[in-house]
Amino acid sequence: MKSVFSAANANTSADVPTPSDAASTCWRVAVLDALRECDPVAKADAVRALHAQSQAQASAPRWEPQLGIPTPAGLPGRPADPPLVEPRELQRRSMSTPQGRVVLLHALAHIEFNAINLALDAVWRFPAMPDAFYADWLKVAAEEAYHFSLLRARLADYGHVYGDFPAHNGLWEMCERTSADVLARMALVPRVLEARGLDASPPIRARLKQAGDDESAAILDIILRDEVGHVRIGNHWFRYLCESRGLDPHAAWLALAEQYHAPRMRGPFNFEARRSAGFDEAELDTLAAQDATDQAAAKKSTERHSNE
Repeated sequence: MKSVFSAANANTSADVPTPSDAASTCWRVAVLDALRECDPVAKADAVRALHAQSQAQASAPRWEPQLGIPTPAGLPGRPADPPLVEPRELQRRSMSTPQGRVVLLHALAHIEFNAINLALDAVWRFPAMPDAFYADWLKVAAEEAYHFSLLRARLADYGHVYGDFPAHNGLWEMCERTSADVLARMALVPRVLEARGLDASPPIRARLKQAGDDESAAILDIILRDEVGHVRIGNHWFRYLCESRGLDPHAAWLALAEQYHAPRMRGPFNFEARRSAGFDEAELDTLAAQDATDQAAAKKSTERHSNE
């Protein structure tokens, strides 16, 4: 899908090297190789190693932003399990039981595995961005890989592995829909999908603590801390792109959310975390107003059906 906000297409060039030619010199091609890796543990290890390498050689970056990389088939690399199903087919279990907590931890691990892929995709896919853009999203991918590793280890404490339960593909579907426009990607993946985690983490953590699972609750603390930074990075690059295209960020976000059918945000919202992540008061007021409108409409619908 091509956004009405798209800049000129910079993804192709007659003289750019192919990925196989550039693999030894271009970090974005190495990132694409990591994205194509199907084994979750190998992917997480590769991402963290790439980030460490980029940090060690930060004075001589090899991002090759002018390089347009052809899109390979089969993205992203993922294991055969878990099977992907519609969200409504996923089981819901109480966190008061060990099995319920396992299902939750597996769902969180799946989110973090997808978050690795989302961050990697931003690095390789979009040319002509500043070096800092690529460095930021590789850092995000490395932190998501760390989160995945923590959750994978916690699943092992319960005698399970990633892949033991079904999962859904909603995060990657938005990644595919925004593949033609970096502005749409920045508007809707970190600022909508990942920002939902800022709202969801505190109540999940509270229920884990109530169930006596302090170890899992501590992992949620780490994830929330880092996700604030990830959403802040998304906000930064969204506003950078809006400025470079002469767009008002608030109007652009509303238009893109409608164009790409972004999910409506539902409260309660973690306004403190959202402020720390770079949302301004006008954006928070818009979220609150949308949520109030949706709740009023839902209440009216319920009352109408109860009277029929």
